[in-house]
Order: sequence, then structure tokens, then C-alpha cells
Amino acid sequence: MIGIFDSGLGGLSVLNAIAGVLPRTDLTYIADTAHVPYGEKNDDFIRQRALAVSQHLIDRGCSQIVVACNTATAAAVTTLRETLPDVPIIGIEPGIKPAARVSKSGRIAVLTTTSTAHSKRLARLIEEHAKLVA
Repeated sequence: MIGIFDSGLGGLSVLNAIAGVLPRTDLTYIADTAHVPYGEKNDDFIRQRALAVSQHLIDRGCSQIVVACNTATAAAVTTLRETLPDVPIIGIEPGIKPAARVSKSGRIAVLTTTSTAHSKRLARLIEEHAKLVA
């Protein structure tokens, strides 16, 4: 079973895409609406929630976790992978690489939460892929 989570309902598009590709796979989705939005929370809080939700999904039989949230991916995916090394963790990141690749002007725009905008992960994505538009 694949466990998928987001701080709210935005990850339902990810759930739908996975269900379309893997129609016979059992999927479980958690919308952590009690703590929405993650984007205005600090990284320690986001990591704690991501760990708690992921552990809950694992306890329910999930063998893979999809973090269907840019903010939780930026703040917590590394911690999840280190803490849960036997569980594949798939994160969702802002589309810097594909946007840079197709940009004709060399300029792209990315809508993010405050947390994602200030993350080292986003800065690294921009640094790694900005050269594609040069």
C-alpha cells in the first residue's frame, strides 16, 4: 500500500495521478487539516508532523510514502529518509527543472509557501537548474 499525505486537500491531485497510473494499488491519503497550512509553520514543526503522519501511514500498512506537499518535502523529506531508511519516501518539489528547461526567456516564476521560499532545498534546485536557461 502507498501512503500519501499533504497538509490539506491539494495532494488529492497527486493521489488521483497515482491512482491513474497504478489503478490496482491500494492507496491511503491523509489530509493533515488539523495543522493546515504547513507553509506558515517552522521547519521543526513541519518535520514533526511529517514524521508523525508517515509513521501513522506505516502503522496502517503502507510500505511507501508520498509527501504530496512542496512545503513538507522542502522541510522534512531528508529527515524522513534518514529516520525511515527502509521505507521509500517520494517527495514533491517545485517544478524548477522542467520550467527552466522549457523557458524561452530564461525567466520562470514559482509560487511557493513562505516556508518553501526560504528553504535550502528550493535554493539548491534553483542553483542546480538555473544553468539550463543560460
